[in-house]
Amino acid sequence: MKELQHLNKYFLKYKSHLIIGSIITVVARIFLLFTPRYVKEIFVTIERYADNLITKEAFKAELTTAILYIIGAAVIAGILTFFMRQTIINVSRYIEYDLKNEIYAHYQKLSSNFYKKNRTGDLMNRISEDVGRVRMYAGPALMYSINTITLFTIVLIYMFSAAPKLALFTIAPLPILSVVIYRLSRKIHKRSTTVQQYLSKLSTYTQESFSGISVIKAYGIEPLTAVNFKQLSATSKEKQIHLAKVQALFFPMMILLIGASNLLVIYIGGMQYINGEIESLGTIAEFIIYVNMLTWPVATVGWVTSIVQQAEASQKRINEFLKIEPEIKNMVANPTEITGDIAFNNVSFTYDDTNIQALKNVSFTIKAGETLAILGKTGSGKSTILDLVGRLYDVDAGSITINGTEINKLNLTDLRNSIGYVPQDAFLFSDSIKNNIKFGKEDATDADVIKAAKNAQVHNNIIKFNNGYDTVLGERGITLSGGQKQRISIARAIIKSPKILLFDDCLSAVDTETEEQILKNLNTLSKGKTTIIVSHRVSSAKNADKIIVLEKGQIVQQGNHDTLLAAKGYYKNLYLKQKSETAHK
Repeated sequence: MKELQHLNKYFLKYKSHLIIGSIITVVARIFLLFTPRYVKEIFVTIERYADNLITKEAFKAELTTAILYIIGAAVIAGILTFFMRQTIINVSRYIEYDLKNEIYAHYQKLSSNFYKKNRTGDLMNRISEDVGRVRMYAGPALMYSINTITLFTIVLIYMFSAAPKLALFTIAPLPILSVVIYRLSRKIHKRSTTVQQYLSKLSTYTQESFSGISVIKAYGIEPLTAVNFKQLSATSKEKQIHLAKVQALFFPMMILLIGASNLLVIYIGGMQYINGEIESLGTIAEFIIYVNMLTWPVATVGWVTSIVQQAEASQKRINEFLKIEPEIKNMVANPTEITGDIAFNNVSFTYDDTNIQALKNVSFTIKAGETLAILGKTGSGKSTILDLVGRLYDVDAGSITINGTEINKLNLTDLRNSIGYVPQDAFLFSDSIKNNIKFGKEDATDADVIKAAKNAQVHNNIIKFNNGYDTVLGERGITLSGGQKQRISIARAIIKSPKILLFDDCLSAVDTETEEQILKNLNTLSKGKTTIIVSHRVSSAKNADKIIVLEKGQIVQQGNHDTLLAAKGYYKNLYLKQKSETAHK
């Protein structure tokens, strides 16, 4: 139960609902127990009438009264049980809502390294399947536990007050039940954990298969992926069956023990009646009803135990992520003004997951309103610079300052709100084109959206779609071409008019003519804004105020277009190569 202690804060939050639900439960059980008492009274009345101790009219009156009490108590108990379920089960839904929000909010805080080390399917499974199992603990398991404890307490008091010896024999099988539950619950806990792990693997595999379905079809490997899924699914099924076999032992065991209790009531009670130790057969009838009333609560002991064990296994998986401290933390609570002066001072950075040193002693400065272009071969560290400016990672050595203040001493929210970022791999959401552009500025008007799209040279493409800006995109924008996705990403970045613009090779999928027009528009839009452009094309970099060339994480050249052309090196060679390629087209 240690892992489930995480939920205590939610139980305290909704304690008023739980207290009311518990009171209703107790009252409902009390009314339910009118039935066996009045059944006994009916038997006593019948015996008195058979012995000519009461008249026929009195017999009918007493019988009618008892039946009406039984019906009335059953109706009231039913109504109260309804409200009990509505009160306590609703709490479980509130807790499910709060827990999902807590997990999602924590996911948002975790760094990029976390997402590199963990698969999407597993993350989704913990916030859906695992939370669902925890909800069963916070609702049905809690409700039936209160119900069972209340019913057991009241029934046992009634039983021992009516016939102590008979009550003792009736509950004799219960210690055996406790031992069985303890042993089975340990097995359920272990197997539940394994089942959840395989559910995560299944979710991950299917999510990756659906995301990469175009690649799977292009390579014609549908049969292979189907075989792999079948094997993974078969293993998951086997683990589920192992769990189900243990769970299946509960109900037969309950029925056996309840049956044994019924036999004991009839035999012992019958012998006591013959010996005159109990006065009426109504006591035996009353005890049989008590035993059968305990059948479901006793059965739920096993069911609830199973739910608790599964919930603990799921909450443990949830807690594993909730206990992870975000690597990137907002160290400043007060608002911070961002102007755009950026300086890298002997910055070095190594990726934890690959142990590759992306940057080594990199130093440069950009004044507010200037444009910096970064060129270099693949893997030279270009994108890493943009990630560090957005503080997606923290440096290993050296420092980055903005406005003359170290970046980790700036308010993280203000920093990122002041940045318009276009990633190398343009990511679009399964939403309308309009909303994808407005993602950068939620309060943007339709005119703002169209203006941004025009500056990104994608407006003419959008208006040709059947629904224009209201066209809903497929997952990750799969319905668009690479160039269209890049240009919509550019529109999303520039619509917010940020202080800092970061473009990570975002024009690689557009033709030269479109690139020139976009760059022309960006030159106008970026006035007064600090802009960093990562590119493989000299055409994207030539108008920048400063240009740096990276190789193996180090700056090997820097200057402007003219000074770099005058010197031998990577930039001049790239310029001549691309100029030659353009001339031959």
